[in-house]
Amino acid sequence: MKSLLTLGLISFALTFCGLQERLKGLTGSTPANANVATTGSNSTTSKDGAPAADKAKPNAQQQAIIDGATETKWDDQGLSWKLPAGWKKMSASKDSFNYGSPDNAFLLVNISTLGDSFPMDISLKAYYDQAMQQLKNGKYESVKMVEIDGITGVEFVEAPPEGKDDPRRHQWIAYRKYLGQTQQLNVMTSTKGSNFGKHSDDFPAILYSMKATK
Repeated sequence: MKSLLTLGLISFALTFCGLQERLKGLTGSTPANANVATTGSNSTTSKDGAPAADKAKPNAQQQAIIDGATETKWDDQGLSWKLPAGWKKMSASKDSFNYGSPDNAFLLVNISTLGDSFPMDISLKAYYDQAMQQLKNGKYESVKMVEIDGITGVEFVEAPPEGKDDPRRHQWIAYRKYLGQTQQLNVMTSTKGSNFGKHSDDFPAILYSMKATK
């Protein structure tokens, strides 16, 4: 369990570091919403080419999981998710929130606090572009922009790993303003490759069930 958690967090750190060079020089005078244009009541698109975000829409099986799950709150950050029976808390602090299932599937959430002038929309577009490149390279199975409870983020699913015991993630990365802070939300569901299919509906159900205090 610890190895999966460690690998997941390392992978996230490497992804973030790869974007730092692209964001240099953009944090000075760029307003957080300068490159966003509304395209309709249900989605937005950015002026620099970011795609419209679809609202999270669980399928029938995923909705059934949500309806039968238990709401689990992260009071420090005003967030909550619906978790299937048997999922237990591993750890929770101001910046991280980690739960696990009996068969070693995980919900791993991390909050990063950023500067007030951090260009959220530009960074989100950079994440999307990088994810699309990983999709072309065969590392990711799917990539899309998804709005969950009013917050737009990049959702991606990793392709099956080479080793059956290697971790595989279904993840969503977004930005928000909360209690005067600019935050990055990194919401990851993960398990070993051979166990992923068993949770193919659990993981999107968990992600799409998120509720955020406005």
